[in-house]
Amino acid sequence: MNFKEILELIDKVAELGIGELEIEQAGTRLRIQGKPSPPPQVIHSFSDVQRAMNPIAAPHGAPQLPPKAEEEESEAGLHVINSPIVGTFYRSPNPESDPFVTVGDHVSKGKVLCIIEAMKLMNEIESDIDGEIVKIFPQNGQPVEYGEQLFAVRV
Repeated sequence: MNFKEILELIDKVAELGIGELEIEQAGTRLRIQGKPSPPPQVIHSFSDVQRAMNPIAAPHGAPQLPPKAEEEESEAGLHVINSPIVGTFYRSPNPESDPFVTVGDHVSKGKVLCIIEAMKLMNEIESDIDGEIVKIFPQNGQPVEYGEQLFAVRV
């Protein structure tokens, strides 16, 4: 591997936002670490992302939600806030502190609801709407996946 190829790999890692790349070739080992990605943005609803990325065509060509997503959204006035990243869910900033929110709390748009730790980075997850917390899905310290339900909010 020559110097030009290494520079091209570095550019690709930066361009694609790859966190880390390790290559071993002919006894030579190369490890490139990218910059951490910017803080995650709150996604309004996982079903919105699904609809945008993979619409299911209805008979007249209009996008249609998968049946499970239709059931979730049919719950009157409930808005589900989903995890924008994979990581560990924490209800408070540290073990000695009170939780950011509890069931029954009224939240405003932009209020921090929890922290999701991903690769030693603490990512604050904010509410994207005003409403009342009616359900908190994960337990404190539980791993969460991308798109997993975190909170149900009554609008």
